[in-house]
Amino acid sequence: MIEALEWSLLAMIAATVYPIVGYPLLMSAIALLRPRPVRRGEWLPSVTILVPAYNEAACIAGTIENKLAQDYPAERLEIIVVSDASDDGTDDIVTGYADRGVKLLRRAARQGKAAALNEALRHASGEIVVFSDANSTFAVDAVRRMVENFADPRVGYVTGNLQYLHRGEASGRGSGAYMRYENWLRRIETRVDSVIGVNGGVDAMRRHLYVDVPADQITDLVLPLRVIAAGFRVVFDERVRSSERANEELGSEFRMRVRVALRALRGLVYMRDALNVLHAPLSAFCIYSHKILRYLNFLFLTGALVINGVLAVGNAAYLPLLLLQVAFYALAILGLTRHLPGVLRRLTALPTYFLVSSVALGIAALRFARGDVLATWRPRAG
Repeated sequence: MIEALEWSLLAMIAATVYPIVGYPLLMSAIALLRPRPVRRGEWLPSVTILVPAYNEAACIAGTIENKLAQDYPAERLEIIVVSDASDDGTDDIVTGYADRGVKLLRRAARQGKAAALNEALRHASGEIVVFSDANSTFAVDAVRRMVENFADPRVGYVTGNLQYLHRGEASGRGSGAYMRYENWLRRIETRVDSVIGVNGGVDAMRRHLYVDVPADQITDLVLPLRVIAAGFRVVFDERVRSSERANEELGSEFRMRVRVALRALRGLVYMRDALNVLHAPLSAFCIYSHKILRYLNFLFLTGALVINGVLAVGNAAYLPLLLLQVAFYALAILGLTRHLPGVLRRLTALPTYFLVSSVALGIAALRFARGDVLATWRPRAG
């Protein structure tokens, strides 16, 4: 019995550490042995920027100005804002830019991002379609840099380098660190072949590869997986820079993490053919390593703590590991306290964000098990 518990503890720790550390190291080794560089080059195809928006009156004007200021030939750039039944004046603001070529598509009924993009694609004329969040601020050369990747005929989808702006709060520090880690991992995956997760708010794809996404599915997962299934690459370009304001409240970040994880779990079921290791061994391996094991980490963390506690009762050799786990969670819980001194705020930011994200994954898994569906979104707080 003790031996079984010891092996179980080891398995729980390995399953927690592997997707965070082991997988990137393994992919780095593959990239060294068999690199696949992206053959970027100058190219100026027609481009349509799509901006789905729901009640974004506070930021939509800034987003439109940002896209109009792109270093890209104006005659080859189309901007379409899709209002998902906004009722806060967003539509009126967008209409004010009609004389500068910005188009408004208003949806009478709110159905979410996927339905909004499906309709927008039927009106888009660009050979390349760029996706922007309503609160995303692109670097002035972002569109030009994205398009350069499509000079490589095997590239079907590009995701850019999103950075979260914050004022030092736990949510902002945590989400910023998480995005830096994701971008690091995407650089590695791109050197091997394709990235599995994309930002969604600073992305581009070949229009002919777009196929309507069911309204209850997450476009940020379904679209890149479809592109991979079609035989094209999904790549990350760190030169394509964009920024968004991070959630300032952990509660808002927690709800967002639950929503994203729930929709991603539904997306993985919808795209279950991509999990077939016999059909697509490399991409399936990456999905299991980058996505599925990470979504299950709340189980591994809970199992490691409980099993470690049981073993420590009968064997003091397991006590240091148990104390280490308890200290980590205590630090994470301390970070939930408001108005911490600066040093403690910095010290607790990552443990707190990790704990909040792990609990969010657990809640999302429970909601997924009972069949919950989320199609719509709310503007990001903060």
